[in-house]
Parts: sequence; structure tokens; C-alpha cells
Amino acid sequence: MGKISTKEDALNIAKEIIKALDEKKAEDIKTLDISNVSVMADYFIIASGNNRNQLQAICDNVIEKLHKTGHDLKQVEGYDTANWILMDYSDVIVHIFDKENRLFYDLERIWSDGKEVIF
Repeated sequence: MGKISTKEDALNIAKEIIKALDEKKAEDIKTLDISNVSVMADYFIIASGNNRNQLQAICDNVIEKLHKTGHDLKQVEGYDTANWILMDYSDVIVHIFDKENRLFYDLERIWSDGKEVIF
């Protein structure tokens, strides 16, 4: 999972992802800068949806919007069950949860050493 872009590129990708999440009414969108905590990525974006169909629609919209800007998804996990969808854009990792699993996994607490980014 190597880095392929600059931190500024990753921030621009994160902004595009947030727009796509917002278009499909994702809730409680949080962006964490984890660049000083992990080499895995620069940013984690965490969002919630209300049901399987919405989570999949949110994921599909992110893929479509980012593809149009030339950023293709490296990998997606959890799409079929859609209680936690993980999307890998190299330096930006997107987590789309149903509300129950977001509370259970509590990534904001686990990655609390990361700094929340407000756009």
C-alpha cells in the first residue's frame, strides 16, 4: 500500500470524496489526518448511512465522482454486506458504516491520535 501522491493531492482527493458523500446524504462525516500516526494513508474519512441501500449508493457515488476526476479506486471491501464499506484510494481511506457498526468499531477513538480536519 505505497503512497503515490503528495499530501496536497491527498487533501484534494479527500475534498472530492466528502462532496460525493454529502451528495448521497451521508451523515456525521469526519476526516482524520493520520499522516503523523501511520504510513498507511494520510487521511481517514468516516461517514454513516441509514441502511444497506444508502451505504451502497454512497459508495457508488464516490467511485463514480472520483473516476470522473481521474482517481480510480484501488480496492473496496464490504460492499455486499454493506454494514462497513472500506474504500482504498491509496492516501485516503474511506469508511462508510451503518450506525450500529460505527458505534461498535469506534474508529474515531482508535485513531484519536489523528487530527480532525474541518473543511
